Amino acid sequence: MRRGLSGVIAIILLTFLISACSGGNNAASPAASGTPAESQQPAGVEGPKDGGSLIIGVAADPVVLNPNYAGDRVSLTIDQALYAPLFQVNNGKKTFYLADSLTPSADNLTYTLKLKSGLTWHDGEKLTADDIVFTIEKILDEKQNSFLRANFLINDQPITATKVDDLTVEFKLPQVSPAFEATLVQVTPIPKHIFENETDIEKSTKNAAPVGSGPFKFKEYKAGEYLTLERFDNYFGGKPHLDSVTYRIAKDANAANLALQNGEINVQYLDPKDVGTIQATNNFEILPYAEGRLSYLMFNANSDTGVLAKKEVRQALSLALSRDEIIQTAYTSSEYADPAKSFLTPDALYFTNDVPTFDNDAAKAKEMLQAAGVSNLKLRFIVQSGNKAQEAISLYVQQKLKAVGVDVELKSMDSSAWVQKFIDLKATDFELALTGYIMGYDPDAYRILFTSGASSNYSHYANPEVDKLLNEGAGEADPAKRADIYKKAQEIVAGDAPIYPIAYTKTVVAISKNYGGLEEAVLKPVVIFEDLSKIYQK
Repeated sequence: MRRGLSGVIAIILLTFLISACSGGNNAASPAASGTPAESQQPAGVEGPKDGGSLIIGVAADPVVLNPNYAGDRVSLTIDQALYAPLFQVNNGKKTFYLADSLTPSADNLTYTLKLKSGLTWHDGEKLTADDIVFTIEKILDEKQNSFLRANFLINDQPITATKVDDLTVEFKLPQVSPAFEATLVQVTPIPKHIFENETDIEKSTKNAAPVGSGPFKFKEYKAGEYLTLERFDNYFGGKPHLDSVTYRIAKDANAANLALQNGEINVQYLDPKDVGTIQATNNFEILPYAEGRLSYLMFNANSDTGVLAKKEVRQALSLALSRDEIIQTAYTSSEYADPAKSFLTPDALYFTNDVPTFDNDAAKAKEMLQAAGVSNLKLRFIVQSGNKAQEAISLYVQQKLKAVGVDVELKSMDSSAWVQKFIDLKATDFELALTGYIMGYDPDAYRILFTSGASSNYSHYANPEVDKLLNEGAGEADPAKRADIYKKAQEIVAGDAPIYPIAYTKTVVAISKNYGGLEEAVLKPVVIFEDLSKIYQK
């Protein structure tokens, strides 16, 4: 969600995330280990040049420059350059960053993490096991409100982290958890010496000038305009090639596309409808790739009308829509989006699209609304202005729901305001929002979205049976039993319709042909590149 997130999580979300993000882009696995790739050129070929800058277009201001709290795509993208992870996983293979190794015990109840030696934070302070333990303890501290906390609980018992020596941390699990490594891959350490006296890390003023361990360090931020990072010469993966990276805040897609064509932006996400125009310039690499992302319409059960707390109303609204029509409307073709029914994405373990669905039956929608005693229903739909997909889908939803007697008011707001509204769990002044998440390989990551009262449960969905299943799934070591648990959870959530799944979408990125090192940098869900230190200006 991670969190993630066209808007959230990765969460994402991410991440989430944020989030542990097919083929295991952030999926943990005991496969062979590696370290960040060094750029290599064949004999006789000039190597990458040093110097120059890169400008990345982003759709909003960052929400928070702290990886333990970042759930929106922009914050996660910037944090990826500011803060180094312990390790990443791509296609089943670990690439170690801050960590040097991760070794499970024979009974899989203890994991030993070894850090690389000589690690430092951007301010020159040593990065040690103390920082790792501090990070985990703060994630687990309920007063600190980290959305990652639930993933560090197994059957409500916490995973513990203990310092062995300056380079070694032991993680003790209360029971065997097949999701542990996928959870740990979401962790990006924060500096103890910066945050140890902060009572509320998420709201700390220290986040305004972050001190990280990644390839670039914070230089300047001008809200609504840009955020600039400069090279960190002591980056453990080798001195980055670029002098600086700037994230240009371009909230309007048309203006951003013009800036891209004019060379004012070098890297940017593209709406599928804009691919032809940008491709015709012949100045950009156009790279579509699957992120393991679900695009969906969210029903806010916590709105002040209370109407979407009724399962039957959510089902009826879903029946009024057609995901195939939405895909054509917003994504131009199935080349960029596959129809979605499950809350899990196709890259996740135990995914199935064979679940109950409510789709494309307007007559049935009218019957269900009547049976639920609902008439003259008015809904508020928050929309990111300048986001072409959101604008197109919101107009479609407005039209289709009007046909079944439901009025939809479209409330347009700029991207930054939209994100703040969406992630506010106390917001009650809207019913509908279009968003998405990238949660990754292990289905345990989805607990923060669909268990009652969870930190990223933005739909305010609550079903005790689903809570029980998702908690059981986190601690079930038998793959067959675990598969049954998540199949049942997918069926129940689909039947309850807390969201209307639309599509498993592909992301399209345009990258100026003036830059090299893209393969070494690794194209990555949510954050575009895994390691910006490898990119160079030709």
